[in-house]
Amino acid sequence: MQKLTHGIVIKSTGSRYKVLDEYGNTHECTLKGKFRIRGIRTTNPIAVGDNVTIDETDSVITALAPRRNYIIRKASNLSRESQIIAANIDQAFLMVSVKMPATPIEFIDRFLATAEAYRIPASLIINKSDLHSPEDEAVALKLKSVYEKIGYPSYIISVTHDINTDRIEEALKGKTTLLAGNSGVGKSTLINRLNPSLSLKTGVISEYHEQGKHVTTFPEMHPLPGGGFVIDTPGIRGFGVIDFDYYEIYHFFPEIFRASSGCRFYNCLHLNEPDCTVRKSVADNEIEPWRYKSYVSIMLEKNPKYR
Repeated sequence: MQKLTHGIVIKSTGSRYKVLDEYGNTHECTLKGKFRIRGIRTTNPIAVGDNVTIDETDSVITALAPRRNYIIRKASNLSRESQIIAANIDQAFLMVSVKMPATPIEFIDRFLATAEAYRIPASLIINKSDLHSPEDEAVALKLKSVYEKIGYPSYIISVTHDINTDRIEEALKGKTTLLAGNSGVGKSTLINRLNPSLSLKTGVISEYHEQGKHVTTFPEMHPLPGGGFVIDTPGIRGFGVIDFDYYEIYHFFPEIFRASSGCRFYNCLHLNEPDCTVRKSVADNEIEPWRYKSYVSIMLEKNPKYR
């Protein structure tokens, strides 16, 4: 006899799921077979943050509630098209570092464009300020200035030295937040700072390669003492965009979208068309050149004929 209850997925390993039910109990669950044969084009039909119905008798997820939103990336597994990172989130924080390791600018822009595409408010955390030389600090301040001007709140912090972490704590309070970033930028260390009872495993950066190793293996949602949840994700080396309409990509770069209103042609792609106010804004340094370069990179990925 079925014993149904509702809950939220707080951990996904790809084949098994940890579900927190409405009474505060956790269940280790598997999927009912039908989820695997519906032609779903993702590597994970169920994601952390999903609201589900489970049958406690068999510890099986039997139904998935409609998602309020989700954020997705191109999967590295070639047999599927995409991977849902998390669902039903209030905001996304991308954690980056200027050194040990240095986060590629294009990675930042692709993540932010994806958040825009799925209408998820995004912010930037620039960690490891304690390691900054004067040159590194100038880079961090430039990043903060550029992205805040566009509309992305940005924070320069040091988790290990507890610098400005209180501002992150306040920004996460009462919300479900996705925390993403390359391996080694300090995501798990930050979550341990926010909730010391978790004692998440953290890694060491290779000084030779200046890269981190994957410590978080599977996405997992953790409670915060001040209320709300943070979703820790495995370190992402690359961020492939998916489901972008070629003619709408510029919509996901807010400053490019704003400048596009002055273009001569309504369907201007801002590549080589005449009287393009976007390219003029780049030339006049009103749009940061690296942002435009990231935009062009995505355009070329979607339509190589413009190479």
